[in-house]
Amino acid sequence: QVQLVESGGGLVQPGGSLRLSCAASGVISRLNAMGWYRQAPGKQRELVAMWISSGSTNYAGSVRGRFTISGDNAKNTVYLQMNSLKPEDTAVYYCNMKSRGDYWGQGTQVTVSS
Repeated sequence: QVQLVESGGGLVQPGGSLRLSCAASGVISRLNAMGWYRQAPGKQRELVAMWISSGSTNYAGSVRGRFTISGDNAKNTVYLQMNSLKPEDTAVYYCNMKSRGDYWGQGTQVTVSS
């Protein structure tokens, strides 16, 4: 059974930074990609950033230049460094792993407010 454990969310002032981490455990036969989605109240879940196991990355336009995603194949872990945070970044952030299946974490709250 695959489990994704997220950490690093919290409350931060506009312009501040947070770092999210997500570690996958269990039997993982093939890791294709890991990344982050977010869902704000009343909105659909959207892709934030994705790290491909080959090393390439993909970002939503709204976070490009502010967020950086990185991953570690050996540890089945992905990180999201979020800088210059804005109130509109407030959401529940979900870790996602694409392996032979599609797996989700439980979500971590990120709140950007003064």
